[in-house]
Amino acid sequence: MANHREIALRSIAVGDIFHGTCPNGASLICLVISVTEATIHARRVTTQEDIEFDRELGVERSGDGRVLATIDSVAPLPADIHEVMLGLDRRYRFGHGLERLKLTDVEKRAFSFIHDYYPSNRL
Repeated sequence: MANHREIALRSIAVGDIFHGTCPNGASLICLVISVTEATIHARRVTTQEDIEFDRELGVERSGDGRVLATIDSVAPLPADIHEVMLGLDRRYRFGHGLERLKLTDVEKRAFSFIHDYYPSNRL
């Protein structure tokens, strides 16, 4: 029988945003790009890094098997925060120059919300 974590990882769909953490404590806010039976392909919103997670375990592994990141929350964001994160993803992806990196007050509030939200909604 599947546990809560397995069920939550299986429920991830394209367009979802989830949170992961690296062993060094780095935070990953990820947008799901595609999902297969075995893999969750996501893009890190802030750095635009492409990441592949094992769909059963929720981990990203290096070529030598080390865990590089672990999905720790798939709690759905409120619609307004989700939209802010999608907007940031688009801007970081298609923007040019340093202006694309400057956060608005709304974006700062969204990050502040996420900072508290994901840790209190862990898998």
